[in-house]
Amino acid sequence: MSSRDVLKSAATSASYNVLLQVVFRVLTFLLNAFTLRFVSKELLGVVNVREAFRRACLSGGTEQNWRQIINLLWLTLPLGSLWAFALGSVWLWLLEAPDSHSVPHYAPAVGLFGLAALQELLAEPLWVLAQAHMFVRLKVVAESLAMVARCALTAVLLLSAPQLGLYIFCAAQLVYTGTLVLCYAVYFLHFLGSAEAKRMCFPLHRAGELLPSTLNGEPAVNQKLARLTWSFFKQSFLKQILTEGERYVMTFLNVLSFGDQGVYDIVNNLGSMVARFVFLPIEESFYIFFAKVLERGQKVRDQRQDNVAMAAEVLECLLKLVLVIGLIITVFGYSYSDLALDIYGGSLLSSGTGPSLLRCYSFYVLLLAVNGVTECFTFAAMSKEEVERYNVAMLALSVSFLVLSYFLTWWQGSVGFVLANCLNMALRIVHSLLYIRRYFEGSPWAPLNGLLPSPLLLFALGLSGVISCLSEATFCCDRGWLFRLVHVAVGAGCLLGVLASVLLSETRLVRFLHAQLLSRYTKKET
Repeated sequence: MSSRDVLKSAATSASYNVLLQVVFRVLTFLLNAFTLRFVSKELLGVVNVREAFRRACLSGGTEQNWRQIINLLWLTLPLGSLWAFALGSVWLWLLEAPDSHSVPHYAPAVGLFGLAALQELLAEPLWVLAQAHMFVRLKVVAESLAMVARCALTAVLLLSAPQLGLYIFCAAQLVYTGTLVLCYAVYFLHFLGSAEAKRMCFPLHRAGELLPSTLNGEPAVNQKLARLTWSFFKQSFLKQILTEGERYVMTFLNVLSFGDQGVYDIVNNLGSMVARFVFLPIEESFYIFFAKVLERGQKVRDQRQDNVAMAAEVLECLLKLVLVIGLIITVFGYSYSDLALDIYGGSLLSSGTGPSLLRCYSFYVLLLAVNGVTECFTFAAMSKEEVERYNVAMLALSVSFLVLSYFLTWWQGSVGFVLANCLNMALRIVHSLLYIRRYFEGSPWAPLNGLLPSPLLLFALGLSGVISCLSEATFCCDRGWLFRLVHVAVGAGCLLGVLASVLLSETRLVRFLHAQLLSRYTKKET
């Protein structure tokens, strides 16, 4: 098999991973929507280490000293224990606890959620092994079974024993992490030493090799990977502030009431639904692809040109794909936010600031989409020194984001958090775009062309936006279900028109999707 065939196979496997995750996550979304009917507004405000290790240990191919990598990955457990104790102490003794009558069992719940996080870290070495060796179905099935078990248990307990309060969500989270660990453990105990493992020359042979161990004549951990992990650890800490910073502002500065925080959190989860269903699997899967294809810290001219060409082609098509999806969400999200919130959570979410929040979030999703792809390429290509320089920029972004979140919230309420997130994400996109342009400078490839939609697509999106707004003003959302269905039908017709424009004008994207998502099925038919 040629090098290009191997790369094509890796990209196809990553795309297949995305497709399967979308199917299973839709089911858990429906189960989550069911549970919202049985919780109060105050309770919503509560229900809400490893990235550095994952990014560092997945840098490079499978030809590494996996005993050293396993030892490094087990360090997540003591580090996670320290963080769980420190943050649990903050939430229990430094922050104001919610009212015990409206939110009972708060203190034990903090401890149980910390325990669930530590339980999930037990699967970390197995997760990295599975991702590095492209065990696509294992990851999808394990996470899907765990999510379904969590949501199903939550729904059952809410119906049968609602007086348990937060214990319901603690039990569901413990079941989720336990199912995840169990799936990975059972698979690898069966896989190690099997004929399939020998055929693919799997680097580990016994279950004992999955545990920390000493190595004869070699350091326990790879020092280069350890230093890279430390760089990514500092970056993930700053990235956590940029991603979840508004929650820290809400928690420590009390700029929103506890109930408003809950509504914001649910609207935030609904608004980022597509980001979790589609964009996050794309980012995770194709980070592994780029990390395998590219040589970290090396210039384009010093790498295999067929590998770089493949990476550039995939990057351009991915940018075009997430841009199209993001633009569709932005256009239709503006006119269908009110209806979506009413269907998802009833008047609890559709009244007040909920619709305005979701409309702003529709644009934020577009920025999330582009940033996810640009950063997954950037982090796969950066050298350790470039990661360190980026950490300095992230520190400045983190401070400015927290300050901006505080002042915009006093000005615009909870919408201010979304506006601050939009500005933060736009700055991160600009940094990644500048890096990608410098990376391919002087080469025959220009993957950033993927951010240029066709004129026909822009016209179809603009026309659909106008028609959808007129439909919302005429038919939605307080005139009964018949008029709501008419509004939905108008949107469906507009969406078909947009998709037709994609098929007619974005032919390269269509070919990419056909090759990566449908090739395995067409091969079976032939």
